[in-house]
Amino acid sequence: MIANIAEQLRINVQKVIIGKKETIDLLLAAILCEGHVLLEDVPGTGKTTLARALAVSLGCSFRRIQFTPDLLPSDITGLSWFNMKEQEFEYRPGPLMTQVVLADEINRATPRTQSALLEAMQERQVTADGVTRPLPRPFLVIATQNPVELEGTFPLPEAQIDRLLVKVQRGYPSQQEENAILERFGQSDPLAGLEPVTGPEEILALIEERRHVRVEASVRDYVVRIARATRENSDVQLGASPRATLALYQAAQAAAAIQGRDFVLPDDVKLMAPAVFSHRIIISPQAQLRGRSSAQLIEDIVASVPVPVEA
Repeated sequence: MIANIAEQLRINVQKVIIGKKETIDLLLAAILCEGHVLLEDVPGTGKTTLARALAVSLGCSFRRIQFTPDLLPSDITGLSWFNMKEQEFEYRPGPLMTQVVLADEINRATPRTQSALLEAMQERQVTADGVTRPLPRPFLVIATQNPVELEGTFPLPEAQIDRLLVKVQRGYPSQQEENAILERFGQSDPLAGLEPVTGPEEILALIEERRHVRVEASVRDYVVRIARATRENSDVQLGASPRATLALYQAAQAAAAIQGRDFVLPDDVKLMAPAVFSHRIIISPQAQLRGRSSAQLIEDIVASVPVPVEA
């Protein structure tokens, strides 16, 4: 069932987004794991369009929050205001009270506002004026940041980075893809006519189905050994946390389900490891001087860990 819906979603999103099948699959995996996404790319590469197309295809409500240094926590969580007519306080929901949230340029907000988002991402609830309110399910945060322009930004705290299931970097389109973008968007906006292919209730059922994807003990141990290898590598200053290990386990389940299997293979773990771990580790200054990136390190670490084989 997951594979069929995933294929329909992929086809629907690709009516708007040219190519980038791997990017769409990572977003679908995040939905199935009830995780969140860090979308890191330069401006103009279609981050907002991708988020909107995904939300419409899922049949979910969508809000975009433009993060700025003067954004307050109450601007995103909502606040209570005094209704003079009724002579009582009423809660006015913030933009977080939706199902798909695009947190645009999240690193431009102050740590105080970023921490307000932290509760929503982990606990799926918001607290405003001392009252805690649950968020609608499914709940997905797509956080974007520009990797080039760092002036006037606040680095995301490690606690928040660790709650982002996957990091996605789309990059520039190929020459063929860029020509197709001009052809598709030159005369009309394909997003305007996009229709949903599923709904919140069905998505929640798919999330539950993903939980039952089988992971053999040997594959589970493979996940743990990869995570532990990040902590023991001399080029890594801060390795993957136990939360990251669980994230890789769940992401591998989602990858298997998207491909139509009810069991996880080591290849699923290999596929998801760079997207799940690369933003969570901190590489040493020496490795940075040698020009190593976190993604390259994760690929090398995964390659160094023996793959389990059937007896």
